Amino acid sequence: MDIPFVDLKVQYQSLKNEIDSAIQNVINETGFIKGKYVQNFEEEYARAYGVKHCISCANGTDAIYISLKALGIGTGDEVITVANTWISTSEAITQASARPVFVDIHPDYYTINVSKIKTKITAKTKAIIPVHLFGQPAEIDKINKICGEYNLYLIEDCAQAHFAEYKGKKVGTFGIAGTFSFYPGKNLGAYGDAGAIIPNDDDFGVKARMFANHGSLKKHHHEFEGINSRLDGLQAAILSVKLKYISEWNEKRRQHALNYNELLSNIDGITTPKIHPDVKHVFHLYVIRINKRNELQKYLKDSGIATGIHYPTPLPFLKAYEYLKHTNEDFPVAYKYKDEILSLPIFPELSKGQIQYVVDCIKRFNNV
Repeated sequence: MDIPFVDLKVQYQSLKNEIDSAIQNVINETGFIKGKYVQNFEEEYARAYGVKHCISCANGTDAIYISLKALGIGTGDEVITVANTWISTSEAITQASARPVFVDIHPDYYTINVSKIKTKITAKTKAIIPVHLFGQPAEIDKINKICGEYNLYLIEDCAQAHFAEYKGKKVGTFGIAGTFSFYPGKNLGAYGDAGAIIPNDDDFGVKARMFANHGSLKKHHHEFEGINSRLDGLQAAILSVKLKYISEWNEKRRQHALNYNELLSNIDGITTPKIHPDVKHVFHLYVIRINKRNELQKYLKDSGIATGIHYPTPLPFLKAYEYLKHTNEDFPVAYKYKDEILSLPIFPELSKGQIQYVVDCIKRFNNV
């Protein structure tokens, strides 16, 4: 049996008529840049999140960068984020001319370890960007409290956590902004790059929208220099179709994860994901830990099962951040887990039979 890590083709087949019709409508109306399809999606996404505004942009990295620039964060400033995530988060901080400051991960939930944040705050700290990693919200109320205590901005990186919740409230609505990626493999994915910001402050929202559009709200009226970061009409129309199904898809992901957890619970050497009691996890990724990770990954590949590693090198240990001169001891949990974490296939259309096959292969590997 061959099991892909993510199966975007089967999802497309289930929505083929709606997707094809949406694409054809955009082409027929040549609504390629801005226009009603982008506006419709922004309004629909804002309504689904229960917020007033959604600012679409070209990708999730831009969403973070635009947010930082709209807040005036730049040279001489520091921004705190988590040690283990995709480089977009820290890269955007550097692009804004600020300095990324990393914090180790929570040993159970893999999100930023809130108990370590205060030790990293200095007079230069201007913001904290927690990442709701793998679909699990960080302990955002505690982070928000720290931000209030130290007068820091809170920007939530929700790229892996569309519509996840913390204590019944959707992530992305706690700080001044929530940022999103709609990369094709995300829980809500476009058919190319796409991103968005949901602002929780009107003035910030205006600045962010202007910065994403050459410093302008009206053509030829540029109040400052910005960038060109736009969601195109085709992607917007596709996202509008898929948005109708995101709750159903997220629930299927949760059920698949619980099924995995149950089936893997009695296998020696496997650590399954722990779900924080206050969250609604949306399982963008299903990540286990095992000491013989590389051997298991190869065994699963030979058995037709695609897997991933998120992420093989924590950010502080990448060549890009050698200048920060971190050691392994600075981030002991992230360093230890980097050789143990393995992401198993998870997507809404995954079948119980496929999950059982993955589990059976892991059992056979353990018995070899």
